[in-house]
Amino acid sequence: MSSAEREQLTAMPIRDAATIDRYYRALVARDPDFLGSFYVGVKTTSIFCIATCRARKPKQENVVFYTDLDEVLRDRFRPCKVCRPTENAHQAPPDVATAMRWVLAQPKQKVSDTQLRARGLSPEKIRRWFKAHYGMTYQQFQRMYRINMAVEELKLGQSVTASAMDSGYESLSGFGYTYKKLIGHSPASRVNASPILLHRITTPIGPMFVAASSRGICLLEFVDRRMLETEFKDLQRLCKAPIIAGTNAHIHQAEQEIAQYFVGERTQFSVPLDTPGTEFQQKVWRGLIDIPYGSTASYQQQACRIAVPSAVRAVARANGHNRVAIIIPCHRVIGADGKLVGYGGGLERKRWLLEHENKFCS
Repeated sequence: MSSAEREQLTAMPIRDAATIDRYYRALVARDPDFLGSFYVGVKTTSIFCIATCRARKPKQENVVFYTDLDEVLRDRFRPCKVCRPTENAHQAPPDVATAMRWVLAQPKQKVSDTQLRARGLSPEKIRRWFKAHYGMTYQQFQRMYRINMAVEELKLGQSVTASAMDSGYESLSGFGYTYKKLIGHSPASRVNASPILLHRITTPIGPMFVAASSRGICLLEFVDRRMLETEFKDLQRLCKAPIIAGTNAHIHQAEQEIAQYFVGERTQFSVPLDTPGTEFQQKVWRGLIDIPYGSTASYQQQACRIAVPSAVRAVARANGHNRVAIIIPCHRVIGADGKLVGYGGGLERKRWLLEHENKFCS
């Protein structure tokens, strides 16, 4: 990344001429390598798109480039119905999608760079995408899925040796080392605690991470949320469990219910939750769930709702510690004057969610 591009992370829309030229060429070429690099707003139509959009290309003088979804929405551009930028901006390129399906379909199989190249896939491109979007390499992603399978098998009574061989490890020492590094204890110790599983989903307003324990969903956040790494650390500390890539029944249910919410087919969620916190925080979060779909409440009203009218600031702090966006709907809390106030996913996303619910609540 050039110094000009780094400056754009804090100065948007993009104004560097060389970056604009490069992004415009990528837009004309529909280059998938630029997915997630920029959004382009068309001034003549007030529509915004992503690099691979199939729609007719506007003239360069009629476009403006952004690196942040919140900035595009703030400037009142509407998502293109052809490329659906809010859903597809961070979509995995074809090579990555193929490699990811390979792991999800056969999590116990170890996929090497040689095997990727034999299928015409670029290990380097896949590695870069995983580092940018998961914070890990493709090989680390695979190891986490294999170890998660081993955790479940050991719980069911399978021997350590059988689990190691089934997971593609040629030696017990290699399996034991990786298992202990990821899970925190050796496979032979048979500790009952399960890891927290982390999965990435797409939504109309950006990609999200969903995490779940064996008891239920414990995190649902936009991947660009500030302080997300701190939330991960807090969650591991409170649950006394590591976070690794993987899925379980709770994650599958949450993904389905979130999809239904975004198309207006669901107003309440039934997926189990596992939200560690203080007794007061739990009370505040239950109060959030009680705010009806399509409605809003102020911090004062929320404090009264949970019978502690003097604890407005404490309620606001507890809202800020909510790690399960949308399902625990902190986006429905507004200022006493009716204005939008702080939201971890960004105020424009908060506005979008409230307008979305108003559209379907009648």
